[in-house]
Amino acid sequence: MLLTLLAVLLATPSVAAPRADVVSSARQAVDCAVKRGDLQSGQLLTVIDYRLPSSEPRLWVLDPDGSVLFEELVAHGQGTGADQARDFSDVQGSHQSSLGLFVTAETYTGKHGHSLRLDGLEPGWNGRARERAIVVHGADYATADFVARHGRLGRSWGCPAVRPEISRALIDAIAGGSPLFAYFDDPAWLASSELLRCR
Repeated sequence: MLLTLLAVLLATPSVAAPRADVVSSARQAVDCAVKRGDLQSGQLLTVIDYRLPSSEPRLWVLDPDGSVLFEELVAHGQGTGADQARDFSDVQGSHQSSLGLFVTAETYTGKHGHSLRLDGLEPGWNGRARERAIVVHGADYATADFVARHGRLGRSWGCPAVRPEISRALIDAIAGGSPLFAYFDDPAWLASSELLRCR
């Protein structure tokens, strides 16, 4: 796996870090989850900034010192918007993406190939992720070529889908208990998230 990850990183053009406010919120949520016993510290951190359009990279995987290991395009749900994400839900059948902190779980082989299950840590916002089959997987509609043809990525049923060429290396890097934080300036979530207001 290490050689595969190294090859991917060497083939990846220079990357930019995610916005500082998103990383700060992600680390705050992670610290709270660690205190609650939902996560272990020292893990890779995956951050998705849904404020950015789908045509721009908006998923990053950071190592514990903050270095960027992956910077990727990532799709959102059909019910969440076209190029720009707008609406989020944890409702079965909504085909919308969910916000908040998830923990990565086990990998499996499904209809999209090598995939990664997610468990939501914020009831009401992403707590039904496993029930809804919200997973990380590869998709041919999550590529730069698709953006060049359509002006935006295709959309999932709520899953954070990435380009197939990177999916296995990314999934294997973050699987098995690392945090994934999906951010958007949603006033209701920002006001109610217990992980963002940990005491």
